[in-house]
Amino acid sequence: MPNIKELTDLTTQVRRDIIRMVHKVNSGHPGGSLGCAEFFVSLYQELMERKDGFDMDGIGEDLFFLSNGHISPVYYSVLARSGYFPVEELNTFRLINSRLQGHPTTHEGLPGIRIASGSLGQGMSVALGAAQAKKLNNDDHLVYSLHGDGELQEGQNWEAIMYASAKKVDNLISTIDLNQQQIDGSTDDVLPMGSIRAKFEAFGWTVLDIEKGNDIEAILEGMKEAKSLTGKGKPVCVLLHTVMGNGVDFMMHTHAWHGKAPNDEQLANGLAQNPETLGDY
Repeated sequence: MPNIKELTDLTTQVRRDIIRMVHKVNSGHPGGSLGCAEFFVSLYQELMERKDGFDMDGIGEDLFFLSNGHISPVYYSVLARSGYFPVEELNTFRLINSRLQGHPTTHEGLPGIRIASGSLGQGMSVALGAAQAKKLNNDDHLVYSLHGDGELQEGQNWEAIMYASAKKVDNLISTIDLNQQQIDGSTDDVLPMGSIRAKFEAFGWTVLDIEKGNDIEAILEGMKEAKSLTGKGKPVCVLLHTVMGNGVDFMMHTHAWHGKAPNDEQLANGLAQNPETLGDY
């Protein structure tokens, strides 16, 4: 059984990491990162089957691809705190020659990162390729991916979504961070997409919702259900209903913190709301 307190404590520490990293360099994307902290912790600590060490081919383990690469702070924090690289390296976020660039890159060989991401709309295609490679290799592990809801306004997604069902890529679980915010405002104000569920279903996917997308127990339950739906001839889409900026009250429910760093006073406020649990870097 998962230890919910340990996962919650880790999530709190990840939130501290996120706001400290972005504050230090006065640059980065805290809003979406905070909103996905529970998801990343659940994924790497409980849901994915991971092998010791890291290699690029990923044979014999589950794989994860981050498509909305601007939420790299949460990705880096959870990778570090899951043992992929030293936690102290979080100090180098967005610095020149750092392996921890604002959007994940592969040229510096950062463990845990298999693709450069941040050009929105491309992650689904990569995840599909990896999922099909697993089938060709007779590897029965799964491929997970994460996408922003605003990112679905990019057309390449829908070509990939159509392809996935047509080719019965049923070892793929793609999660949509449904926080209803993007850089210029709410998704409904920028470009309304109607029912994302109806669209995925029309494209031949199995779809489920996790209504409490910032609740670890709900995430674990929902993602385990998603896993049980794989292998049945259809790709699986999870609609994860999150709050942008979750856990830091002045960042929540607004697009204003999509790509804005907190000042010194705001940093102190955010850290006070998330007391240290595992030790800062």
